[in-house]
Amino acid sequence: MMNGNWLLPDYLADILPAQARQVEDLRRKLLDLFRTFGFETVSPPMLEYIESLLTGSGKNLNLKTFKLVDQLSGRTLGLRADMTPQITRIDAHLLNRPGVTRLCYCGPVLHARPAGLVSSRELLQIGAEIYGYAGIEADMEIIDLAMQSLKLTGVANGRLVLSHDGLVQAIIDQDPHAQARADEIVALLRDKDLPGLGELRHGTQPISESVVQALELLPRLYGGAEVLDHASNLSAFDGVASALESLRTLVSKLADENVSLDLADVGAYGYHSGVTFSMYAPGWHDALVRGGRYDNVSQAFGRARAATGFSMDLIRLARSVGQAQPTQAILAPAEGANDKALKQTVADLRANGEIVVQLLPGEAARHDEFVFNRQLVNRDDQWVVQALPANSIS
Repeated sequence: MMNGNWLLPDYLADILPAQARQVEDLRRKLLDLFRTFGFETVSPPMLEYIESLLTGSGKNLNLKTFKLVDQLSGRTLGLRADMTPQITRIDAHLLNRPGVTRLCYCGPVLHARPAGLVSSRELLQIGAEIYGYAGIEADMEIIDLAMQSLKLTGVANGRLVLSHDGLVQAIIDQDPHAQARADEIVALLRDKDLPGLGELRHGTQPISESVVQALELLPRLYGGAEVLDHASNLSAFDGVASALESLRTLVSKLADENVSLDLADVGAYGYHSGVTFSMYAPGWHDALVRGGRYDNVSQAFGRARAATGFSMDLIRLARSVGQAQPTQAILAPAEGANDKALKQTVADLRANGEIVVQLLPGEAARHDEFVFNRQLVNRDDQWVVQALPANSIS
């Protein structure tokens, strides 16, 4: 009877050679792209004290985080479920630079709970953050980099959706009962649950009629630039007018892109503070990229900083590249006794970027990742590359 030792926990999967190569190729390309914008790469540890990992993140990230006890200190550690708090800590506490800092990163994150039925609990998160600049120019740079990143993966017909969490927060802050039920309200907005929003005016802690009406309007504010005109009657709430103006500026600057607005597309209440965005593509059921402004989250690390950034799951993005095609390679025979010439020839070919698979004694070539279209043969005591007939190696 099979004991099942080969089985993995639910929502976890191995990455096999072809896809692993795609993921690594894409990782290098994206980090190189980030570098051309002036972003510096950092790499924080997988484990941190739980207080640091959950700083400013809200309840949602707490539920996603694996927790364990540190055998050295006795304190609770967390396996990161999001790298952004770590990057924020590095900027605020370790680098502690004046002015603007651009940081990028790539690493695995683990979720205690999957985000959905088809989601993995292990992601390879890649992203970029700008610290120390509160102006909309930083938001524009981050959005530009996010769009270029998605195009680099080969995703066609990507669509950018803009929102503004400051607008939602401005409405909720008008009523103490709404503030007490902020997480519930955000969940209703995210699901565009109009009946649920309507029920907020009833119950033991009813929310004021003006606030409920404003919240009921938000799920209907979806579409093109005309959405901002329809939202203008919300400007009676403090902070809404400036939020709408920020969105107008971005829409104007992004006039040549496929842009829409969804003013109910909100993140975690109290985390994002300004413009937020998501990027979608045909054939994908959820956003491929998410980002936005999260000013002053770093205050918990001793230094309040303006901040904006984005992140995405590299493993998921790699699927958009399509199935990996095998790479052409050279087949070399097993090394004979004192065959220095063969060894040197193989080394020279590899130094020039060629893939050379040298057989071990008795080995039969079996590789999913490589197509052997050439081989090394000995002619007149010289090792030379010779073409192999198609399908000569199975």
